[in-house]
Amino acid sequence: MICLVRHGETDWNLQGRLQGETNIPLNETGIQQAKECRDYFKDMHMDRIITTPLVRAQKTAEIINENWQKPIEIMDAFKERSFGEAEGMPMEERNKRYPHRNYPGQEPFDAFRERVMQGVEEVSKKYFEEELLLVAHGGVINVILSTISNGEIGTGKTKLINACISNIELLKEGWKVHNYNQIDHLSKYTRK
Repeated sequence: MICLVRHGETDWNLQGRLQGETNIPLNETGIQQAKECRDYFKDMHMDRIITTPLVRAQKTAEIINENWQKPIEIMDAFKERSFGEAEGMPMEERNKRYPHRNYPGQEPFDAFRERVMQGVEEVSKKYFEEELLLVAHGGVINVILSTISNGEIGTGKTKLINACISNIELLKEGWKVHNYNQIDHLSKYTRK
């Protein structure tokens, strides 16, 4: 089983700016979301945490790990897709300048998907009998969900909320998505 957690909110998320590989830290809301994930997971068992080299994912992983004190492994395979010249642009400007989303200098989508799925295969083989928590990015989690579900969910269809939880499992017949975009643990969405 691999539990996928999207990193907490950053100022660029809040502003609708495309982050990609730009190293943007969590904002106060993002730190709170990571703490709510930590509290949600406190009575669950995980053997290992995997995250990306980007600070927003690493900080989310570190906060979640405060109760567990498990090994944290940083893997480049799960780094967010590079969006080239569009990184940092607000949505309105991106849509005006690049209406077809062909951003100069961006990582090709097929290469991105291959990199991420190779990472999934690597950790599933290396830690076959372990319960894993992967803290990553919206694009990364979406491409995993899309690939596993044969396009039924994920990329182009699913907007993942910051600090949402999704669960996937490798069965005899292949990968299965148990659930995705779970947000019941986030006070922003449960307050009446």
